[in-house]
Amino acid sequence: MYNSADLDQELPALRSSLTVAMVTETYPPEINGVALTLARLANALERRAHRVQLIRPRQIAAHLPVSREHFQEVLVPGIPIPRYKGLRIGLPAGRALAQLWKVRRPDVVHVATEGPLGWSALAAAHRLKLPVASGFHTNFHRYSAHYGFGFLGRPIARYLRRFHNKAQATMVPTTSLKRELEAGGYRNVRVVSRGVDARLFDPARRSELLRRSWGANEACVVALHVGRLAPEKNLRLVMRAVEAMRAAHPQLRMVWVGDGPERAAMQRALPGHVFAGMRTGEDLASHYASADLFLFPSTTETFGNVTLEAMASALAVIAYDYAAAAQHIKHGVSGLLAPLGDEAAFVRHAIDTVVSAPQLARLRHCARETALRLDWENVYGDYERVLLDVMHQQDHARV
Repeated sequence: MYNSADLDQELPALRSSLTVAMVTETYPPEINGVALTLARLANALERRAHRVQLIRPRQIAAHLPVSREHFQEVLVPGIPIPRYKGLRIGLPAGRALAQLWKVRRPDVVHVATEGPLGWSALAAAHRLKLPVASGFHTNFHRYSAHYGFGFLGRPIARYLRRFHNKAQATMVPTTSLKRELEAGGYRNVRVVSRGVDARLFDPARRSELLRRSWGANEACVVALHVGRLAPEKNLRLVMRAVEAMRAAHPQLRMVWVGDGPERAAMQRALPGHVFAGMRTGEDLASHYASADLFLFPSTTETFGNVTLEAMASALAVIAYDYAAAAQHIKHGVSGLLAPLGDEAAFVRHAIDTVVSAPQLARLRHCARETALRLDWENVYGDYERVLLDVMHQQDHARV
């Protein structure tokens, strides 16, 4: 039997020799938490002299695969995902993957998404006796209720459990999700959390010019939401909270960053709100830093990277006691947390942030201090350990 201490001793020897096949339906330039997290992990593997095989659907016909010394992109066929503009689901590619991996055999396979491409990657890896880790990134079984397919919730949950239990480890971002999945019959669940780039998301990027473009002067409080404008994000609670906050602080401004199927209807219904559209990089960071508080009432996240980005930008976060917020926010110190599903408590906390300027300032300061301790390098080390662990499990299974 082996333990984490044994793995730590072996990491240095293997850091220059791993080939990791990463299979995913989403990756930059697509903008979502899964894509950006996977890109960070792939870039970290490259920096540590590992080799990455990235297998993903071709987004457009003109999309050419990227290739460099430690990175090879393999493009496979895909079809559009309904109501998810710009995203495609990968079609089964088991035969192609088996041929690829017979010629360029990876040391370990990381299947990051659970569609037909991911399932065929699991099957190909099993046939070739390759070690496999999976990633649980999206609560598809919860999303189904928001798109008129609530009756499929249980079959989807069964499929996801079966899918992930075919891997030697399933990576999740929080301890609470680990406990939830284990209670649902998942095996070998491992926590690999998320970090935040506190140099990019920095309150120093605050822009008075940008605030003025939102109609906000020094006396105004600006509330922000960043994310996909879609039914599963519980956006009606944001609207309700904003209405209550404005009753307590009439100069409140509300800014929405992101796009999605609900945007057009929201813009028609909310003429006094600012819709900034999709933002990236330093532009996105400036939007965060130029606000004062962050409203995030989603109940379908596996993590919610935007929570950490808001904290790093010194925003007071109002969220449910769930996912990233539960993992990293101390209620009343670095943010305000409502019990999961308690909409009245969420609205009360939102009001509290605008009626007490000293509390708002204190929450913002502590949020930034907390985020400064959430270093991506620790995440990369945990990720390496999981990959090495599943390799050990495969070796022991052969004995």
